Amino acid sequence: METKTVIYELRTKHGLSQDELAEKVFVTRQAVSRWENGETVPNTETLKLLSNVFDVSINTLLGSPRKLFCQCCGMPLDDSIISKESNGEFNEDYCKWCYSEGQFAYQSKEALLNYLVEHMPNPDNLQDEERRIQFDLFLSQLKHWKK
Repeated sequence: METKTVIYELRTKHGLSQDELAEKVFVTRQAVSRWENGETVPNTETLKLLSNVFDVSINTLLGSPRKLFCQCCGMPLDDSIISKESNGEFNEDYCKWCYSEGQFAYQSKEALLNYLVEHMPNPDNLQDEERRIQFDLFLSQLKHWKK
């Protein structure tokens, strides 16, 4: 979906006029109209404000141009599980279970591996050590654990 459509749909879903949205993000009604007509796209700072107003990620505002996944555990991300910073801004690098309000839930890769081995399904009936090795190989490719 294009940014113009996303902004229009979110604005109408929230029952806001172009004037009301413009006031919330400190722009003119004409700027909102230009976004919705596809003439322009909001700048970075305005995208952050729109993200807060609509409680969606910037990735969603831009029409979800890239597939996001948690850089700690690898879970695919959508707006309902993307982590947030303590100021309420989305952090599109992590899920809300691995990172919340500036804090990581897992202080070491070993702690996350222990959790995964204990709680993730084991359809192939692998031994715990084999599963740990598989999870470790996968996690080692993610930004948070890459060293």
